[in-house]
Amino acid sequence: MLTGNKNKKVLITGAAGCIGSHLTDRLLSRGCKVSGIDNFCDFYDPATKRKNLEAALSNDRFVLVEGDIRDPGIVRHTVAGCDAVVHLAAMAGVRPSLKNPALYQDVNVGGTLQVLEACRLEGVNNVIFASSSSVYGNNRKVPFSESDPVDHPISVYAATKKSGELLAHTYHAVFGLDITCLRLFTVYGPRQRPDLAIHKFSRLILEGKPIPIFGDGSMERDHTYIDDILAGIEAAISRNPGRGFSVINLGSDHPVRLDALVAAIEKTLGKKAVLEKKPVPQGDVRRTWADLTRARELLGYEPKTGLEAGLENFVEWLNSEK
Repeated sequence: MLTGNKNKKVLITGAAGCIGSHLTDRLLSRGCKVSGIDNFCDFYDPATKRKNLEAALSNDRFVLVEGDIRDPGIVRHTVAGCDAVVHLAAMAGVRPSLKNPALYQDVNVGGTLQVLEACRLEGVNNVIFASSSSVYGNNRKVPFSESDPVDHPISVYAATKKSGELLAHTYHAVFGLDITCLRLFTVYGPRQRPDLAIHKFSRLILEGKPIPIFGDGSMERDHTYIDDILAGIEAAISRNPGRGFSVINLGSDHPVRLDALVAAIEKTLGKKAVLEKKPVPQGDVRRTWADLTRARELLGYEPKTGLEAGLENFVEWLNSEK
C-alpha cells in the first residue's frame, strides 16, 4: 500500500485498459494525484475503455491526456512533475503480434524508449515497466524464475517485452533510473479485455455459442486476479526509489489447465460450454507458472484471490455490464 504518499503524483500509461483503469481508481482512493495517457486505439472497442475511466474522470485529482506514447512531446509533457511512472501502454496479444510485427515493435519498443527518455529528461527516478510472462517462451523448467534465461521468445509480442526490459536495464545502468520490470501472468477480473480466455469463454457460453479449445486442453496458465496484480504494482511503486533495477514475477503460483478452466467457468455460470477443438496457434506457449520467491522477498507480495472467487467476481461484473 502507498502509505504516507497522499500527494504523490503518478503517471499511468495505458490508463484506460483493464489494469490501468483499476490502478487509477486504486491510487486515487489512496489520495494520490494521477495522470493518465491513452490513445484509445481500436484493438477493442474504445467506448469500453472510456467507460473504464468514468469514475476517475469525475475526480479532480485525475488528469487524462489522449495521446500516443510514440509522441515524444506528449510523453515528456505528461511525465513532467511526476513522482513515479507506471508504464502499462502496449499493443497487446501474442497472436495479433504475428500478423503485424512492425506495429508491435513500433509501439512496444519505440514507445517504451520514449517513456524512458522522458523520465530521464524530466528527472523522474521511479519507473515501473509492465513486462509479461510471455518472455519465458516454452521454458521447460517450472515454475518460471526471474533468473531463468529468456532468450528464446516464440512471439513478436514476447520479443518486444524482452526488448523493453533490456531498454529499462540500459537506462538504469547508464542514466541511473530506478526501474522495476514486473512480469505479469495472465491477468483477469472485471474489465478484462474481451479477447482473453476467461472473458471470451464466459461471453460465448452465456450466448450459447461454441468456445475455441486449442489443443487437447492440457495447456496451462497462471491466471492472476486483478487485485493481486494491483497490490504488487503498488508495492513496487513504494519500494522503487533507490532500489536500482529489478525484474519480478507477479502471478498466482497456481497454473490451471485449459480444460479445468472451462469446467470452472461452467460451474460459475451454471451453464455447459459447447467446445470447438482447434489446433494450437503459433506463438502460444505450453504453460506459464510464476515463481514468486523474489516477489515475496522484495515486495511482500502474496496473491490472495483464488480462481473460484476471482471467477465469481468477474461473472458478477460481466452480468452487470448487460
